[in-house]
Amino acid sequence: MITNKEKRVKYLGFDDKWFTIIGILLLGLSTGFIFNAANVNLTTVEFVLTFIVSLFFSGCDWLINRLILIQLRKAYPGLKDSAKRILFLFFCITITVILVDFLGVSLISSVAENIGGNVQSGNFQERTRTLVVIVFLTMMVMAIYEAIYFFVLLKKSVREEEQAKQAIIQAELDTLRNQVQPHFFFNTLNTLRDIIDQSPKEDARQFVDKLSDIYRFLLESGNSHLISLKAELKFAKAYIHIQSERFGENLKLNWNIPPTLEDKMIAPMSLQLLLENAIKHNVISRAKPLVIDVDIADDYIVVSNKIQKKSTQLPSTKMGLKNIEKRYTLISDRSIEVKNDGNYFLVSLPLLNESTLKE
Repeated sequence: MITNKEKRVKYLGFDDKWFTIIGILLLGLSTGFIFNAANVNLTTVEFVLTFIVSLFFSGCDWLINRLILIQLRKAYPGLKDSAKRILFLFFCITITVILVDFLGVSLISSVAENIGGNVQSGNFQERTRTLVVIVFLTMMVMAIYEAIYFFVLLKKSVREEEQAKQAIIQAELDTLRNQVQPHFFFNTLNTLRDIIDQSPKEDARQFVDKLSDIYRFLLESGNSHLISLKAELKFAKAYIHIQSERFGENLKLNWNIPPTLEDKMIAPMSLQLLLENAIKHNVISRAKPLVIDVDIADDYIVVSNKIQKKSTQLPSTKMGLKNIEKRYTLISDRSIEVKNDGNYFLVSLPLLNESTLKE
């Protein structure tokens, strides 16, 4: 575990190699100083030996508690387990420091007796005071470990929460996209029915051929939630071309889109849906031709038409505007704008780029 960097990072939250080496040295010097402060009559050799012993004890305390810390993190890895893990850790630190001191002093005393020396372990009060300080210092060190680990877990939790949100958004966008295509299919079938009723078979055959080109676009757009305005315009114009076979000169489109803005992004099929709704809900005849304007205003693409309500409406799936509005809400902080003054109906779609997308 000490020599494996990947495991150190996994269980400790960071590579603590140098933190351990420097920490043991500092802890050894601190405890050695505290112990020597109560033994002012030590010779130079005894003073040096005391620091070496303190360094040995500090290393044992650090490494044993570090091992306990790792085992506790394996048993209680989550943020919700932090209180339980810390409580067990501080209890183990106290027991470890006492046991290391008792066993270490016994071992050193035994060795000293065998070589004819003598080790003064100090009175009970002094040793207790020293142990309390060592316990406190060791807890501070382990608290640093826990603080770093807590930060890593918190960061991971935030990242997972963001990933979960993205997954939910992705699922909602997929649902909305899957709603759009059947909606489009439903309305094109109605159009095909009218062509079959009113036109020769050859017109219907040409309509189906062009319709296949449109569905090729739908397949090529795949799972994209944004496409270029240029691609959407190409799709929308292909759709209008099909509708023109049905309505002839009674359907007029004014395209006022500067080529410099064609690299902007837009939700797929959003412009086409607006054109489809305008055609579906308004009278289109020689007496009342439908004129649809497609313009740019303040970084929006604006679709507007004079309201010419039909006396009878075709069945509606109620998915057009709501679908577009929901998709823009999920992918951007900018929303669509809808205006209806009784005479004109106007919808503005935001033109997007990387800076306007939600993170």
